[in-house]
Amino acid sequence: MKHNLKISIIVLAMFILAQLIGLYIVNFYILNNNSLPYGFDKNEGLDKTPDYYIQLFLSLITSFIIAIILVSFLMKIRSARFMRFWFFFVVTVALGITINVLFVKLGLAYASILALVLGLILAYFKVFKRNIIIHNLTELFIYPGIAPIFIALLNLPAAIIMLILISIYDLWAVWKSKIMIKMTKYQINEVGIFSGLLIPYASSKIKAKLKNLKLKYHNKIPQRVLKKSKIRVNLAILGGGDIVFSLIAAGVFYKTTQNIYSTLIVVLFAALALSYLLIFGYKKKSYPAMPYLTTGILIGMAIARLLIH
Repeated sequence: MKHNLKISIIVLAMFILAQLIGLYIVNFYILNNNSLPYGFDKNEGLDKTPDYYIQLFLSLITSFIIAIILVSFLMKIRSARFMRFWFFFVVTVALGITINVLFVKLGLAYASILALVLGLILAYFKVFKRNIIIHNLTELFIYPGIAPIFIALLNLPAAIIMLILISIYDLWAVWKSKIMIKMTKYQINEVGIFSGLLIPYASSKIKAKLKNLKLKYHNKIPQRVLKKSKIRVNLAILGGGDIVFSLIAAGVFYKTTQNIYSTLIVVLFAALALSYLLIFGYKKKSYPAMPYLTTGILIGMAIARLLIH
């Protein structure tokens, strides 16, 4: 088992919760035809020509390659500050899109502006104050804010192709080039942020050792003591891409079928695929999650189509 049972359940529950929140946001913006705030154009992709999708994928692939090169360059020159501010900007806007739904439902005036302000405050505490609880709670609302932007552009065949391409990239990035592992370590250790779920946990032995040190130093353990004690905390990680691409696929399926029950079958099989990885994965070994999630999502789509017409 990759992590202990308790941590595995937490990771799985947070993944499912992010998907459910995301589908609610998708229902508001896409199915109920509400405009996305902050200038994001909601171009429906269902009636677009094949040439549109070819151009779209070329643009997305080009943007993706440029982003990878830029991040690699920033890692090389150790520009953590720039990455922090860029992350802060993206998180603010994504949270604003999600929170806007709540504020509109409450009937608040200037809902999108108020949502952006609250998103900015949460992003500040997430990026610059480094609180693990705020980090993980905000993760549940970031990806539901990002997903509708892409769901509006895609139809179901395009979403399936996207899943396959991302899965191939994930295999290469984790097992071949290992760039994803390097990026994750750099984000956590140098930048102090991470795009995805990040849950630290320790063994009973380490917890007992920490408890004794806290008693000895009155809850303020010096950094030198921690280093000397060689205390190692484990991390359960699920990348933000794994969450958002799964949500985009489920959201496009929801947009296509207009059926929440069939879409929940897709989410269920994505969760089962993640469960498989958590149960049969080895400790301290990195895995590309997207191939597993893509397999689960495609099986879920097939079964949903058979059961619900």
